[in-house]
Amino acid sequence: MRLKFLGTGTSQGIPVIGSQHPVCLSTNPKDKRLRTSALISLDNGKKILIDCGPDFRQQMLANHEGQIDAVLITHEHNDHVIGLDDLRPLIFKNKMEMPIYCQERVGKEIKFRFPYAFAEKKYPGSPSFEIVTARENFELFDEKITSINVMHGALPILGYKIKNMAYITDASQISNSEKEKLKHLDFFIINCLRKEQSHHSHYILPEVLDLVEELQPKMTYLTHISHLLGFHDDLLEELPMHIQPGYDGLEIEF
Repeated sequence: MRLKFLGTGTSQGIPVIGSQHPVCLSTNPKDKRLRTSALISLDNGKKILIDCGPDFRQQMLANHEGQIDAVLITHEHNDHVIGLDDLRPLIFKNKMEMPIYCQERVGKEIKFRFPYAFAEKKYPGSPSFEIVTARENFELFDEKITSINVMHGALPILGYKIKNMAYITDASQISNSEKEKLKHLDFFIINCLRKEQSHHSHYILPEVLDLVEELQPKMTYLTHISHLLGFHDDLLEELPMHIQPGYDGLEIEF
């Protein structure tokens, strides 16, 4: 089973439009970050997308990917859902309704933003989505998935755990009860916005370091990274070996 980071950037991506920040001007491909998304390839050949932001089409083409069998959505912010319409060619190819797993609130928001995907009489060429409520534990293609409830500021959102890997983005707080699901993971993927200046809805690096110390995963990868976290190569030198910045295109096996 593999996870590929399709995007590891924040809602603005890196480089930020118009920014002259040194990280935004970097020529290192690992400093160029599309909006956060990941693709899980199961051993049975099925592929599960986590979040579908505005860079989805570009991400699929750049990675030579042409298959999505289901989508897990963490929350309804644009950088995580606004690319759903670009699932159309995959939906048409397989003559299917694309199953989208999410919270009930998020499902209602997706229906509001993409009403044509749920119309009784669809306009020719419209996508077809099936909203499925992501319960605490559910099975998808014979694989057990556990939802992780986290807070994104004041907004309750989801992370997802498969086997001994957990993927969490946009979190700023995790309750003690949910942390129990995250202890001693093989792989812990967690958002890390920047090094300094606390944020109302995202973890920053000192908070992530404390969280990793508490949860004791074997390996941690950072995602949802802004240019204020610094250069990728500098982070590799600054961080301990068991904590690394993710980058677009990185693959891990779990």
